[in-house]
Amino acid sequence: MTIATVILLAQEGGEPGPGAGPGSPLFPLFIVVLVLLFLMLVVFPAQTRRQKREQEKLMASIKRGSKVLTNAGIVGIVVSVREGDDEIVIRSEDSRLRIKKSVIVQILGADEAEANKKD
Repeated sequence: MTIATVILLAQEGGEPGPGAGPGSPLFPLFIVVLVLLFLMLVVFPAQTRRQKREQEKLMASIKRGSKVLTNAGIVGIVVSVREGDDEIVIRSEDSRLRIKKSVIVQILGADEAEANKKD
């Protein structure tokens, strides 16, 4: 083989092999894998960070007299909150419960009578 023949053979494109290019039956699978990779690396971590910020904001806004809902469905009024402590005391009907702040999922409002009452 001469150098000219090698150059001509190298320049000749020919048909792409199986599994290459947009005409391949594996191309849709490749696109799906790319979309899933994008979701895992970009969208899901951003959503998790946003939820964590919202939870921290909720924890900071809990104060005495707030009416709260726990993840177990218990509705109560906050009796005492200590700064730096992750537990609070709530009153629900005739009972007092000591719960973690992290179980509170929603602040429903405020009870003015409880907020002004001295313990």
